[in-house]
Amino acid sequence: MEPHELKAVMVSFIYVFSLMCGYYILRPIRDSLSSEFSDAELSTLYTATFFMMLIVVPAYGYACTKIRLSRLLPWVYGFFSLNIMAFFLFVQIVPDSQWLGRVFYVWASVFNLFVISVFWSFMADMYSKDQARRLFGFIAAGASGGAIVGPAITVFLAEQVGSFNLLPISAVLIAVPIIFIRMLIKIRENDPAAHANRAIQNLERPMGGNPFSGFALFFKSPYLLGIGLFIIVYTFMNTVVYFQLKNMMVDVDPDTRTQIWAGIDLAVNILAGATQLFGTSRLTARFGLVGTLAIIPLLMIGGFMTLALIPLLPVLIGLQIARRAGNYAITRPGREMLFTIVDPESKYKAKNVIDTVVYRGGDMTSAWMITGLSQGLGYGFAGIAAVAAAAAALWSLVAVSLGRSYDRRNAAHDDQVAATMSKANEPA
Repeated sequence: MEPHELKAVMVSFIYVFSLMCGYYILRPIRDSLSSEFSDAELSTLYTATFFMMLIVVPAYGYACTKIRLSRLLPWVYGFFSLNIMAFFLFVQIVPDSQWLGRVFYVWASVFNLFVISVFWSFMADMYSKDQARRLFGFIAAGASGGAIVGPAITVFLAEQVGSFNLLPISAVLIAVPIIFIRMLIKIRENDPAAHANRAIQNLERPMGGNPFSGFALFFKSPYLLGIGLFIIVYTFMNTVVYFQLKNMMVDVDPDTRTQIWAGIDLAVNILAGATQLFGTSRLTARFGLVGTLAIIPLLMIGGFMTLALIPLLPVLIGLQIARRAGNYAITRPGREMLFTIVDPESKYKAKNVIDTVVYRGGDMTSAWMITGLSQGLGYGFAGIAAVAAAAAALWSLVAVSLGRSYDRRNAAHDDQVAATMSKANEPA
């Protein structure tokens, strides 16, 4: 890390720490509700989440065309913080409402992907490709730090005060990044690097264009479509494990379920944080983006094969911890690097489509596939795990292809820059 980068990186670290801490108070509350639903009912909520994304993403795209990003991003966090307080008030009025639980589950799923996607888009515009390679691992460790403190708060307080009484704490933490967005922009305004200057110009004006252009950019680009496929296969494996865990905790009381889910989150994020601090940057430097993207898919092939042979709860929990920690510490930073070579409109609009609509579309499709396999075809736990192992093999192939595509694009860009500089230095 260069000395002039330290302040911006520390602000980015605290920004994402607060954001993730607030979210990880919410997450186990949402997950504990999943055991209240059958596979078909939960699949229906996944479907509702997907269609909510079809509304939210174009609305965000429209806002990007009308409002400069330096103003829009704080509004996004303020809006979701107020939403959390509204849920807290409704719980006091109608504490046993099943519909409120369903609405909260869908809302929390939208909040998760949308707000975190906005953060990483902001980071991709604040840092150059070289800086992303060197610094994103450390910034992602801030996310892991918040993701450790958040579930720790929930583990210790959920049973004492009640799960939903933790919502005001989350609301405050989600609002804190509003301060750090402005602070980071000011820091980068004083950075002499050309990339920083271009980033500030992008943030200080509306993007313009069609609010649906994110969808058009996604479907027209084989590179972005490849990222979308990478996400879809990942969501299938995620959904396999999630459904089985929620089914095993049907008879546990809600606050205890919240503590169990928070405990899993805590274990995942401690492991992820340690990996990010000591391993992510070294792994990327040694194996490049191809290796970074492929390592977890390859490990998951063995993990799901083991689960198919030994379908026991300890194996399931171990796989969940390894899979999620690997995603946060290795796969996610690598995936974010893929967006450092695309234009600003793709970073904010197409990326948001991928991280929200495509992700939740993958969740929805995966949920109904699992429901069909279990309730329609009679597949047991081991059979579904075997299908997931095959999906992990496909995931690894997509990862290698994406990493190689990034390397080609990056090399072409560097060659173009070198040619431009050489031409500029030629004597008149």
